[in-house]
Amino acid sequence: MPAASIPVKLLEKPEPPGSNECCGSGSCCPCVWDYYREQLALWQQQQKDYAGSKTVTE
Repeated sequence: MPAASIPVKLLEKPEPPGSNECCGSGSCCPCVWDYYREQLALWQQQQKDYAGSKTVTE
């Protein structure tokens, strides 16, 4: 019996923070740029992992 395929919802590519979203002080933890880089890395990994997958849903 073949294994059941699980549909995967792809993440949308994150947008970089706007110029008014970062205060530039360097004291925010996490900074909006930290969050953006984390989300971008997740998106890039998902793109790599599921490239060409036939079980992707929107």
